Amino acid sequence: MEHVLRQCLIALRLAERVGLDDGSRAVVYYAALLVNVGCHSDAHEQARWFGDDIALRAARYEHPLGSMRATVAGMRLLGSGNPPLHRFRVGLEFALSGRQAVDDMIRHHAEMARGLAEQLALPDAVLDAVGSTYEQWDGRGWPGRLRGDDVPIAARLAQLAEFVEVAHRVGGVEAARTFARERAGTQFDPELAAVFAEEADLLLADLDDAATWDAVIAAEPMLVGALSPDAFDDALLAIADFVDLKSPFTLGHARAVSGLAAAAGERLGLDAGEVRALRRAGLAHDLGRLGISNAIWDKPGPLGAGERERVRMLPYLTERMLRQSPALAPLGRIAVAHRERLDGSGHPHGLAGPAIPRLARVLGAADAYQAMCEPRPHRPAHGAGEAATQLRAEVRAGRLDREAVEAVLGAAGHRVARRREGPAGLTVREVEVLRLAARGLSTRVIAERLVIAPKTAANHIEHIYTKIGVSTRAQASLFAMRHGLLPEEPPASDGLPADRAGV
Repeated sequence: MEHVLRQCLIALRLAERVGLDDGSRAVVYYAALLVNVGCHSDAHEQARWFGDDIALRAARYEHPLGSMRATVAGMRLLGSGNPPLHRFRVGLEFALSGRQAVDDMIRHHAEMARGLAEQLALPDAVLDAVGSTYEQWDGRGWPGRLRGDDVPIAARLAQLAEFVEVAHRVGGVEAARTFARERAGTQFDPELAAVFAEEADLLLADLDDAATWDAVIAAEPMLVGALSPDAFDDALLAIADFVDLKSPFTLGHARAVSGLAAAAGERLGLDAGEVRALRRAGLAHDLGRLGISNAIWDKPGPLGAGERERVRMLPYLTERMLRQSPALAPLGRIAVAHRERLDGSGHPHGLAGPAIPRLARVLGAADAYQAMCEPRPHRPAHGAGEAATQLRAEVRAGRLDREAVEAVLGAAGHRVARRREGPAGLTVREVEVLRLAARGLSTRVIAERLVIAPKTAANHIEHIYTKIGVSTRAQASLFAMRHGLLPEEPPASDGLPADRAGV
């Protein structure tokens, strides 16, 4: 918790020590906040290789990046949490193609982070810094095009701050100082590492005592004013799409829930402020998903007791992320209660009856309906009719609010069908392939689903990526969400029982 906020403060303090002006420190500010924002965009693939994607990312601080020790540590995690035979198969697959795949992941993390910074309309200098945050002083970083002083100083500062923050948290000031010295001249700029080592006591002072959120907001070197309401909505939408990249099974979920909840609010006669709050809360309601491993989200079988408890943490984590901002805290108060149920059986607080806010009831119904209409690793998507039946069964069981459910179902029944022709010149067939590829399906499975040859499916994917100008599944997924291709309009057919409705 608060790792990124603390690393931002360290980077700013170090930038001031080396004499950067306000404009340059503003670039450092945003680069430090966004340095690792793309790391979850291929969490699905990370979990497929290594089990717990969050544990994998934690391990990156233990050994020099790209070193043999880091490689060996990663090999030990291959297939974690699975039977020996499965781990053997994963290890064999990794030996054939996995190492290059992992290198590509790291390179694309910076590209994805740069893309989000661009969508948030941050300056070009920030885009360049964020896009270079995995480069290293010795030129052995990712993508490996820059070395030494060619790496933007904001990127060098952000990376140093990121790693010494972890070292300080784990081992204190001396551990952080030693860490900086050990990697000086390889991963880190030797002059910046020397300044840090010399002044570590001052640079790390009071980090444990400071109100980190307030300190980071106050430290912005060139605060230019508040976002307009429309710009605020655009920023929330960009972040919601980015969070939904966490799993191919949740692509487009937040924006779909947001639209459905807002439409339901209008049907209920809520005022404009409440409808806007519902729309925004729908975009923010699943931010806590980032704090739970894809080894759970993408698990094809039933969840164990401990895994179910971690899933129940989602609304709590969302609220923790939002509560410190005056602008976001009201959304957190709605989002934290959207998994509560009228009979007290929900989570995270077991609220019942009138203790659940009205807007949270509407959001909860919208989230449950939309989740039923989307595929999950343990079941296919339900048809619209089956989802409505299940939602009304929840009302009869005393768990969901009847008024909220009927408003959501009314809104769902009046939605305009999505266009069948694709953007960027995509054919109808290419749109079908893109949707399946974004969900993480292999070329072979896509071919089986569409009754085409695997080579034809591969050619389709190559043509699609060329047309839309991307090179990874995560980038293709963002394109599909932003152009209204995901989630796909559910067919009106029955599905299997939803044993994780609303998840």
